[in-house]
Amino acid sequence: MPDAAPAAQPAVHTIAGDVAKRPDPAVPVAPCSTPTAATPAPSRAPLPARGTLLGFDFGLARIGIATGELETGQASALATVHDESNDARFKAIAALIAEWRPVALVVGLPTHLDGTEHELTARCRRFANQLHGRFGVPVFTADERLSSVAADADLAAAGRTGWRERKAVLDAAAARIILQTFLDSRRHERP
Repeated sequence: MPDAAPAAQPAVHTIAGDVAKRPDPAVPVAPCSTPTAATPAPSRAPLPARGTLLGFDFGLARIGIATGELETGQASALATVHDESNDARFKAIAALIAEWRPVALVVGLPTHLDGTEHELTARCRRFANQLHGRFGVPVFTADERLSSVAADADLAAAGRTGWRERKAVLDAAAARIILQTFLDSRRHERP
C-alpha cells in the first residue's frame, strides 16, 4: 500500500501557555475563525533551529510587538503600534517584518481564566489569519492569559511606578511574555 501524502500544515497554530492544561500543547486553528468538525488532528509546524520570531499582543487600541530568537530561546519587547487604523497598523508591522525577517509569527490568544473564549478571541484569530495572508509567514497563536497582568507587575518591579509610564510600554512587555512562553514551550519539547 503506498504511503499517504503528508497533510499540509495549517497556517495558524495554537500553543497553550497554561502548564495545568498542557496534555496537548499544540492545537491547530483552522485558517478561518470558526472551528469545524473537519479540523485536522493536532500537528506541529516545524520551525528551524535558528531564526527570529515576532510576537504580538493584539488589542483594539494598541498592538504590542516583541522579538525572539529560536537559537537562544530569549524574547525582548520591541515596539507598540498605537494606530487604530488597519492600514497604519499593517504598514508598521510590514516595516518590522522587512527589518527582522522572522521565520514565524506568534499572536497571543486571549481567553477567560477557565480557557473559554471571550469577545476578543475571534478578533485575535482573525488578526493571526490576516498576518499569514498578508506576509505568508507561519503564524502560531499562544495562550496569553494574564500576560498583561504579569507585564504590569514586571514593569512596576523594574521601577516604572507611574501607570502612564507603564502603559506606554505595557503591550510590548506583554508581547514579550507571550513570545517567551512560546519559546519556553518549544525548548522543553526538543529531544
